[in-house]
Amino acid sequence: MAVTRPRALSIDTLTGLARRRPPLRVPPLRLTVPSGMSAPLGCDAVAVPAAYGQQLLARLPRAGCVYGDGAHWWWLVPSDSDVAMEWPAPVQYATGAVMPDMCAEPGLIHRPDGTSVVYTPPIPLYLAVCQVTGARPAWSRPVTA
Repeated sequence: MAVTRPRALSIDTLTGLARRRPPLRVPPLRLTVPSGMSAPLGCDAVAVPAAYGQQLLARLPRAGCVYGDGAHWWWLVPSDSDVAMEWPAPVQYATGAVMPDMCAEPGLIHRPDGTSVVYTPPIPLYLAVCQVTGARPAWSRPVTA
């Protein structure tokens, strides 16, 4: 009785198989507006490393809904809050409050009292982010030609 051994695959064969395999796509998650609240201006999100979360919350005169996933705090802001603002690193801006590459929606950390609107005002948030990250606001930098 002859023993057959499995055929060894070359690196070229394995690479070809990997290229032909369709990529695994996880549908993007969108932060949800808590029940009883509204987002009349549309909704984007600003993600800040969790290490800055408490500092930012303490610096803001009013905070809207804030979500956390352990690594980031996500602040809901009105749509287009990135227009004419350069959010400093390590901030991530998520149009439509869509969080790519996330498997589970973050938990709600903060819900504002006395309002049904979900937003954190973007300009105070931007200034607080600049302050805690040590970045200069874009409009205060010298203009170069």
